[in-house]
Amino acid sequence: MDAAALQQTIYNFPELRTPRLLLRRLRMEDADDIFAYASDPPMTRFVFWEPHRTLDDTREYLQRTLQGYADGLPPCWGIQHLGEGVVIGGCAFHEVSAMNLRGEIGYALARKYWGQGLMTEAVRAMLDYGFNTLQLNRIEARCDVENTASWRVMEKVGMKFEGVLRQNIMLHGRARDARMYAILREERSGCNK
Repeated sequence: MDAAALQQTIYNFPELRTPRLLLRRLRMEDADDIFAYASDPPMTRFVFWEPHRTLDDTREYLQRTLQGYADGLPPCWGIQHLGEGVVIGGCAFHEVSAMNLRGEIGYALARKYWGQGLMTEAVRAMLDYGFNTLQLNRIEARCDVENTASWRVMEKVGMKFEGVLRQNIMLHGRARDARMYAILREERSGCNK
């Protein structure tokens, strides 16, 4: 896929459905759901963005996200719980390189839903989209070295640990080491456990 075709595909990114989740574009009316988890200190301990202190912070985030949709930035989905009908997190391709056929993903989930396999489900859908629709060769992700839950999700979906990147991320004003994981197209068939 050439760069122009990839950009058009990204601009028109689809909803993704899993057995328990709908990954969809965010809307302004999601503000209350997002604020509920984006303002929760234990949930935001390892995220690369500042916790939301007010509902206005969430509305500003949503404005930036909606502008990103209009500008054709890489996909950013809200994670809607199908059974409860609420947005319980988010996931995105932070970067997509047409030249290198590579993408980087990230994700966050409300604390109430931790430990239920929901993020693993969402990340599998993102990997399918990245390999099958965007035709990427490599998808990578990174997290703080202490974020055990995040790197366990990466391992469950078949991503391989590639090493520690020293002071690679800024986390709430501090340079932190990050664990780097990646999965290649040729490895994807073996990770649908």
